[in-house]
Amino acid sequence: MAMVDVTVRGAGIFGLSIAWTCARRGAKVQVVDPFGPGAGSSGGLVGALAPHVPENWNAKKAFQFDSLIMAKPFWTQIEATGGVSSGYARLGRLQPIADARTLELAHARAVSAATLWQGQADWRVVETAEAGAWCPPSPTGFVIHDTLSARMHPRRACAALVAALAVMGVEVQTDARDQGQVVHATGLAGLQELNQAFGKTVGNGVKGQAALLRFDAGDAPQLFADAVHFVPHADGTLAIGSTSERDYDDPTSTDAALDDVLERATRAVPVLHGAEVIERWAGVRPRSKSRAPMLGAHPLHQGQFIANGGFKIGFGMAPKVAKVIADLVLDGRDTIPEDFRPEASL
Repeated sequence: MAMVDVTVRGAGIFGLSIAWTCARRGAKVQVVDPFGPGAGSSGGLVGALAPHVPENWNAKKAFQFDSLIMAKPFWTQIEATGGVSSGYARLGRLQPIADARTLELAHARAVSAATLWQGQADWRVVETAEAGAWCPPSPTGFVIHDTLSARMHPRRACAALVAALAVMGVEVQTDARDQGQVVHATGLAGLQELNQAFGKTVGNGVKGQAALLRFDAGDAPQLFADAVHFVPHADGTLAIGSTSERDYDDPTSTDAALDDVLERATRAVPVLHGAEVIERWAGVRPRSKSRAPMLGAHPLHQGQFIANGGFKIGFGMAPKVAKVIADLVLDGRDTIPEDFRPEASL
């Protein structure tokens, strides 16, 4: 008999969350990553857990909604087990409304959110004065305020999972042989393996650049203004990001593209003028061809599984991704949406 029930390859947010959920269900788990936990895009700065707009509802939006609702108990249990904070808090988000057409759309989405979000969160259109001093200027005088968005610090979230897993007897190893059921959550390397095997683009990497500012906004909502995310972290810093670059030479360098993001950030939120930039970060996020997470039977490794393609929504999707993969691996129960299966990108 195998000494390990589940081997998870990859210690990013998907891999660590799957390992945690399987261990919580009583499985003996090992996590294997040659670069250590959070070494790829999961070791970033921003941590904006924000929903898709509440309209044109589909399986991806419903899955993400479920996962965002699951997030609080998920992270609360992890923090209680390992004693390390993930920085999670569901504090909502404010978005300036640029013009009359966008204002009309925002009001329509408020109506649809009342049904689609099942009374568990709100999408409201409010005047900037009602939104408080942290609210950015808005050309129309109105902003969208949703209460579903949440924040976390990606690095701290990975550290919280590692600490909780250690309490459960699970260590992240740099090398180990496969035992039991095997889940590949290997991010960009896993997508590149598929590209090479199938001779076409199944997925790719999208570079993102972000910055961390020394600016304490307290427990204020996150902002989304001029296509920039502003995420106040619990440690008194503020994350600003990010770019989306399909073409790049150096995956980990920052450059003028980040300078532009910072310029737009201070223009959109003038109170940030003069705030110290304490870190600049760049990394490559794994994006499947379908743009949805790639979950299910691995296309190359028979009898094994894949969880990849988190792209910009990996942290928000992680609680439910972990649940459906654990359901499949441990119980043989398949509840993965059709659009999330690897076939959607092949």
